[in-house]
Amino acid sequence: MKISHPTKEKHIMKKTIKAALGLVSLAIGAFPAYAQNYGPQDGGGPPRHHRPPPLPLMLALDVNHDGIIDSNEIANASAELLTLDKNGDGQLTQEEYLPPRPPNADSTFRPPPSPLIEALDVNHDGIIDSNEIANAPAELKKLDKNGDGKLTRDEFCPPPPRDMDNGNSDDGPPQGPPSDDAPNGGPPGPPPNQ
Repeated sequence: MKISHPTKEKHIMKKTIKAALGLVSLAIGAFPAYAQNYGPQDGGGPPRHHRPPPLPLMLALDVNHDGIIDSNEIANASAELLTLDKNGDGQLTQEEYLPPRPPNADSTFRPPPSPLIEALDVNHDGIIDSNEIANAPAELKKLDKNGDGKLTRDEFCPPPPRDMDNGNSDDGPPQGPPSDDAPNGGPPGPPPNQ
């Protein structure tokens, strides 16, 4: 009959538990990286929509970074816009007022239109010139839909893409199985057999 040593068994048990915990930690650490890139391009899941980086315009105008362009910030808009003028030529090009292009974007990539850019670039030539910078406070005030003297996200951010809106797209009615909540049981399907 063999008598085992209790400290040796404890030591083996501790090593086994540490190894198992190490494998679990490794798996947990690798999962977010795997899941982050897993989408329709690799054969699984719905498309992933990432929040685009903030516009440098927004960061410059919202001086206190509270998500609201208040009346003081609107009044000082011209001076704040000039902080984006990296080459000091008195105007802002897309390279100066847009975030960098995503690394995997092709040459045709265009960010969604921004009400801020559309308001400031009055002639829509892609350059916010010195006259447009000088008139920035007046143009920003035009975005103030409710007349409260400040701009909130719903006034200066573009609407979300339609494909993020419950799976709808511009290609027609919602897709998917019929819903009990939808009128007449959901989208039309084949006629019932009689």
